[in-house]
Amino acid sequence: MEKRDVLFISDRTGLTAESYGKSLLSQFPGIEFESRLYPFVDSKERAREVAREINHIVEETGKQPIVVSTLVESESQRVIANSKGCIVDLFGVFIEPLEECLGVESSHKQGISFDPHSHELYQKKIKAIEYALKHDDGCDLANYDDADVILVGVSRSGKTPTSLFLAMNFSLKTANYPLTSDDLEGYKLPSFLLPHTRKMVALTIRPATLSNIRQQRRPSTEYASLQTCQRELRIADTMFKNANIPVFDTTDTSIEEIAGWIVREKRLRDVTELGIGH
Repeated sequence: MEKRDVLFISDRTGLTAESYGKSLLSQFPGIEFESRLYPFVDSKERAREVAREINHIVEETGKQPIVVSTLVESESQRVIANSKGCIVDLFGVFIEPLEECLGVESSHKQGISFDPHSHELYQKKIKAIEYALKHDDGCDLANYDDADVILVGVSRSGKTPTSLFLAMNFSLKTANYPLTSDDLEGYKLPSFLLPHTRKMVALTIRPATLSNIRQQRRPSTEYASLQTCQRELRIADTMFKNANIPVFDTTDTSIEEIAGWIVREKRLRDVTELGIGH
């Protein structure tokens, strides 16, 4: 498999560059990308240092690294653009069409944003993250009334990372509950979950994939065996169908995609309950 270096460059944390960049690179499954994050490139001097590193990679490997940049300041971006990398200027891609559409030039200033600590949406996100952490893995069951979404599924089916992603990116208070061996023996959802089925979304996964994941955590145990995984998933699927809960398969699926499905499902439910469109 071909290998290529990828640099994510930003004058802030770099999370946007990394997120968008990785989404783009996921379209090239035949290439193995080795990524590096360069946050807070907020001066021409720092940009020159990164440009030298880009050129060094070219000299060392003989291949252009992919450089995904969200630098706002034009001089710093020009320094990066003059390097020997393959430059993907995400900021420029969006700003130039907006300038043309709006008929004005952008400020091209770094760090322009709202004051997050006094902003209502920011506070909502923080509360959602705190809720997801407090209600991870079946904790604090008494407060499920406050949840926007409740994820259910067998152990290691992707509930925790999806919960945190929903909280961080959609400000949804998300709890997650792992189906225990006692739950599965009964072939039905625990009674305390039944009042919340409207909020619930089930996650499933292919048995072989689940077994591989569990083997990394508890190798050579009954918990990780393929037979156990097949049985648990079969019972869980029956439980979800009986409770009429939507089910999403996490196998070979990114957290972004799973979260997107869940958000769409939640919006469909909200619209149905409000009677919109009827």
